Amino acid sequence: MARALKTQWHSLAFSGLILHEILDHPLQDETPQARLKQVGMMTIIYSMNQAHQKLTLSSIMEVTALTRTGVKETVDLLVKRGMLKETIVKNSMGRGTARQFEISEELLNKLSSFRTSEVAGLN
Repeated sequence: MARALKTQWHSLAFSGLILHEILDHPLQDETPQARLKQVGMMTIIYSMNQAHQKLTLSSIMEVTALTRTGVKETVDLLVKRGMLKETIVKNSMGRGTARQFEISEELLNKLSSFRTSEVAGLN
């Protein structure tokens, strides 16, 4: 039970952090709709990450049922913000390349420091 509660707190902390990072720090010429898409995308990416799924455009497309262009434009904004780190890897067929993503260390460090301060406040 304690593990499930810890997982829920971690998920809530992550949600609060991404809301703060995206809504409180808009990019130039960014619409409110684009920010909401980014919040939703980060929530999905976090869930996929927790399930140890590969974070590629194709895998995100499968989960979201969005087009490649729809996923790409939102993910590109998250990379620009520094919330996701992009690497180029071989695709699943081994013949071409694919863009693979991971949640940035900077964002995870912010989450870690947030969790540490919250736990300290509860003691």
